[in-house]
Parts: sequence; C-alpha cells; structure tokens
Amino acid sequence: MSKNLSADEIVKYFKDEFKSKIKKDEIRKRKAGSKKNEKYSIWLKIDKDIFKDFIKKLCEIQFPHLAVASGNDLGKTIELIYHFTLNSGKRMSEIELNVSVELPKSKPEIETICDYVPGALITEREKQEMLGVKIIGIPDSRKLFLPDDIPDNVYPWRRDETGPEKYYKNLHEVKK
Repeated sequence: MSKNLSADEIVKYFKDEFKSKIKKDEIRKRKAGSKKNEKYSIWLKIDKDIFKDFIKKLCEIQFPHLAVASGNDLGKTIELIYHFTLNSGKRMSEIELNVSVELPKSKPEIETICDYVPGALITEREKQEMLGVKIIGIPDSRKLFLPDDIPDNVYPWRRDETGPEKYYKNLHEVKK
C-alpha cells in the first residue's frame, strides 16, 4: 500500500497507532525553491520498544528512502536518528521524516531494519563501529570504517571512557 499522506496525517497516523510511545512530535515548515513552496520536516522521538514495529508500519504506508542514520552520545544514552524521505522523487511533495530513539549506554542495543530497508546495512554498521551500538540481527557485522589496529572497545563518536582520546596523536606536543 502506497499512500501520499500530508505531514499532519503522518504524525496523526503514528500517534494513533502507538499512542504514548511517541514521546515527542514536531512538524517544521520552510519555504523552498524559486516559487517558495512549503517543505515539511517531521521529527518524531519514539520509545525504543516500538522501533521495529514503527519501521514496519512506515513501510506499509509507503516504502521510505533512508538517507542515513546519525548518532549522538547524550551522556547516559545514545541517540540514533534515522533520516527518511517520503514521497521520494515527487518534486516539491517530498517530506523528511526523522525518527529518533534513545538507547541506554548500559545496554545500547537495537534491532536491525535491514529486513525492511536493505539499504540500512552500511549506516547500521557505522553505528556499531563509531558508537558501540549492538545492532541485533544485522546481516553483516564486520568492521567497515575503522582500521584493524583500533581495539573493539573504542568508539570514536563516544564522549566517555570508550572514546578515542588515548589513541590521538597530538603532533603539536612532540618535542623537536
């Protein structure tokens, strides 16, 4: 089933479907192009428990284009933001959908979405290497970005003791 829903209809659909598991929603509008057409960006923060079901429902509405998943170390949690486009290829009717989920650092795990969005493989592998997120069920979990001499418990995008600080080469401190 492929539906072209408005930004308001998309938010309503997910809020009706998942109720309080949608923790926060925001629709941002901006003008774009020479004709100043309105463009919409949806930001949804969802509960980790519904993540996989959310992606399944999203794919039932319309197969989304996944640009990338970004990630942030927020201190006690790791935030993943999956950046999708709906109505992809339909000029001036595309809607950005950004789905945010927080994972506790004590157990940073989330299920893969590769079974629904096969193109998620590379971005999920990146989150494993750079943030230390365990992607459950990922079809290929080999390292892709980091050199082999970086230990498995060092994550370059983390701001805690697992970060890469002790591996930096501070050339400005080298004596001549």
